[in-house]
Amino acid sequence: MIHVFRMNGYNIAVDGNSGSIHLLDNIGYQILNGMQQLDPLDDVIQRLKRDYPVLEIIEAYDEIKTLKEKEMLFTPNRIIEEAISLNKSDNSIKALCLHVAHDCNLSCAYCFASKGNYQSRRSLMSEEVAIKAVDFLIDNSGKRHNIEIDFFGGEPLLNFNTIKKVVLYGRKVEKNRGKKFYFTITTNGTLLNQENIDFINEYIDNVVISLDGRKEVHDSIRYDRVGKGTYDRIVPLAQKLVSGRNTKSYFIRGTFTARNKDFTRDVMHLADLGFKEISVEPVVGVGKDIHIKEEDIQTILDEYEKLAVEYLNCLQQGRNFRFYHFNLNLYEGPCIYKRIISCGAGFEYFAVSPEGHLYPCHQFVGQKDFVMGDIYHGIENTKLLDKFKNNNILTKERCRECWAKLFCSGGCHANAWYSNGDIAKPNDIACELQKKRIECAIMVQVATQKKCSVA
Repeated sequence: MIHVFRMNGYNIAVDGNSGSIHLLDNIGYQILNGMQQLDPLDDVIQRLKRDYPVLEIIEAYDEIKTLKEKEMLFTPNRIIEEAISLNKSDNSIKALCLHVAHDCNLSCAYCFASKGNYQSRRSLMSEEVAIKAVDFLIDNSGKRHNIEIDFFGGEPLLNFNTIKKVVLYGRKVEKNRGKKFYFTITTNGTLLNQENIDFINEYIDNVVISLDGRKEVHDSIRYDRVGKGTYDRIVPLAQKLVSGRNTKSYFIRGTFTARNKDFTRDVMHLADLGFKEISVEPVVGVGKDIHIKEEDIQTILDEYEKLAVEYLNCLQQGRNFRFYHFNLNLYEGPCIYKRIISCGAGFEYFAVSPEGHLYPCHQFVGQKDFVMGDIYHGIENTKLLDKFKNNNILTKERCRECWAKLFCSGGCHANAWYSNGDIAKPNDIACELQKKRIECAIMVQVATQKKCSVA
């Protein structure tokens, strides 16, 4: 599966079965454009001889043929079919998402969690359940040394005492159990104060703060229970926390909707506020005016290209910040197994409700059909576990022949289920946007590094 595209003056080819990326000259681009198998040389000459000298066609063709022989172009699917057997039998757990608060002090328009309660009563996770979840993770992590706990909600800082208990307990027991915890918290930022900022910056490895960009954009979507915007409350608190992170990781995470398809301005606004780690993602869902519809797609694709060019200009001018979706490592990316299986939801990664029930991930919490067990008895719905474990880019019909499969890993299971009722059927709109983000990310990396092979 070969994909060629042009962006910002670059001709680029992607080999979908190996993930190889090639920067092309014009003749190389014309040879590969529309080609899914290497056509005979005579056919290529006949097609291009009006535009290029025959000797140049032959030279470019020979370079492409050499790349094919090295399995860097027109690579057979067998490479990833063989790789899927890696770790196939490993049932150890690597991460838990602790829903320490099924409650929230905001009432955001696009909230998938029913304003924080996940279609149920508002509740907080007790310290006892949280500590039991930590023990469950350790006991079921097998030989893994590095394990992760994400604090999520609702708004997790509504239950800050439980967060502290979990972190300090984890740090206490990790050495004796041969483990290393990586803690993450996702917060709306409104409840940050000196006490929890100090604790977070000392003990929490990664922080995700929700901020959608420009004040008018943010306040139209992310407001409190009385309808008041939260931008002015969040920004100074987020800046204060980030200023004390030093080398520790954080992300300012925004969401764009159908109302702000000019989201390049929001990304740049966040950069203007001094944030260096930025992610702005499309809203998930259907049926509301804020949700992205088919007629919005082309505008958004064009906007991604605009953002990529603007982002590249910033990098070249020394205005350094990282946009998460363009952060693609061409040389030391994820291993082939991770590229195939995606996030590990439902077999390596689980969400824990305040009562201790286990779900495939945070977006399935509250859905009765997706209860997989609990932290007391373990995974009981092994049929569902197998379904998630075997749901990958080789088993998803749409993904198998897609050029982008090794970069997107098949997309979000929850997004697929909520849009199509099937975790094996990716969301059409999400696919189109993801492929464009990948193109943009590749272009940015090619432009900044120019170390890809040239055909």
